[in-house]
Amino acid sequence: MEPGRLPPLRIGLDAAIVAVTHRTPSILAVPEVPGAGPADGLPFGPFDPVRHRTFEASLRDSVESQTALNLGYVEQLYTFGDRGRHMPGDDLHGGEKPHLVSVGYLALTRADAENPEALAATGARWRDWYELFPWEDWREGRPAMLDTAILPRLLPWAEEPVARPRNPSRMARIRLAFGLNDFPWDEERVLDRYELLYEAGLLAEAVADQRVATTGLESPLGRAMRFDHRRIAATAVQRLRAKIKYRPVIFELMQPEFTLTDLQTTVEAISGRHLHKQNFRRLVEGAELVEPTGATSSATGGRPAALYRFRAKILEERPAPGLRLGGRG
Repeated sequence: MEPGRLPPLRIGLDAAIVAVTHRTPSILAVPEVPGAGPADGLPFGPFDPVRHRTFEASLRDSVESQTALNLGYVEQLYTFGDRGRHMPGDDLHGGEKPHLVSVGYLALTRADAENPEALAATGARWRDWYELFPWEDWREGRPAMLDTAILPRLLPWAEEPVARPRNPSRMARIRLAFGLNDFPWDEERVLDRYELLYEAGLLAEAVADQRVATTGLESPLGRAMRFDHRRIAATAVQRLRAKIKYRPVIFELMQPEFTLTDLQTTVEAISGRHLHKQNFRRLVEGAELVEPTGATSSATGGRPAALYRFRAKILEERPAPGLRLGGRG
């Protein structure tokens, strides 16, 4: 295509904002927008280089105007630019419609740190991220839907003939992503699992994108989001699950003072795994990430529990402090 005939581009900014309350990891969703369908979406705004010098400044401004939240920790995830990702059937014929390229961000906050009335007034609401990805929650054991709904559809799809075989094959990707045969379940492969389900036509987004006419399932696999926002959310979950192992970002989700039980349930909420109490405490002590405050909490109604805080000095002592969780037992 000649340079003068290149279709116009717009740059958008999407934020997957994460908080944890009462053992529930949540992603902030905003109400439907005209022409985008009824599904939830992530906070989103266009990048305006006239008003903002950086993407991050523009993102923070957009999020505050849409949700009344002042973001703290923010990091860039990935750039999403597939053709047709924002408007189904939009192939840019004739260059009439601008192609939207979105830069995704992960943001962490405490749900209790902001004004809930102001948040509610915007229509934004916290969604349990296991409503989006129910197959990712292993805290109470292996999710039944893996064996009743997902694998019975994925495995036959993997055996279907394809015009252009890929390497690795569909079956190899499924074994690795879903922990089949001798492969363990890896909680960090969130995006791999989401993309396999999408390619197999098992998600509502595949129907919305006209890849398949129907999923053929009796019940949907998780709550859909508009456009490719659930894919962006999956990227954010994957990044955070990996990041807590080598950076102390988990404390961005904690109160300034907390019990070790609070910390464990927050890590479990994010990782989607149950952790042995004594092993977890040895892990925390060995990582030297926390220090006692000298105070206690009686919030549980039982024996007072010691309160701790993040030991910020660890950032000066170690290049990659985090909670290096071991393999699944």
